[in-house]
Amino acid sequence: MNYFFLLLAFLIGISNAVQGGVNSQLRLATQNPLLSSVISFGTGFIGLVFCYTIFNKDPFPSLETFRNITWWKWMGGLLGAFYIVTVIFIIKDIGPANMICLVIAGQLVAGVLMDHFGLMGFPIHTVNTWRILGIGLIVGGVVLVLKN
Repeated sequence: MNYFFLLLAFLIGISNAVQGGVNSQLRLATQNPLLSSVISFGTGFIGLVFCYTIFNKDPFPSLETFRNITWWKWMGGLLGAFYIVTVIFIIKDIGPANMICLVIAGQLVAGVLMDHFGLMGFPIHTVNTWRILGIGLIVGGVVLVLKN
């Protein structure tokens, strides 16, 4: 098991919680949740272009490569936009802890289903008692955190 990758995954969780707060404050500053989402994605896009320019050593793919990509493989950005816009809309009302708990519960359920059926090219890891117990514990944790 690569512990560095585990640490990075943990840091992603921290950044998601902080990102929600930052974007919530951006919403207050702009008084517009959609504009806040555009700004958030815009700064992210600029950062990615910067990193791509500096760190990428591979040649840029041909136009034909892009034409051969199936429609659903382009949806990642839209799913990211859904996440950002939704967080900006809900985090102030439900709070970051409740939001993150529900996001994690949704991610775990979706991840276990994707593993079980080998969706999107992932290797199959069938649902077993331990995975069901893990989902139950996460959902139980969500219920406990939601109790204010």
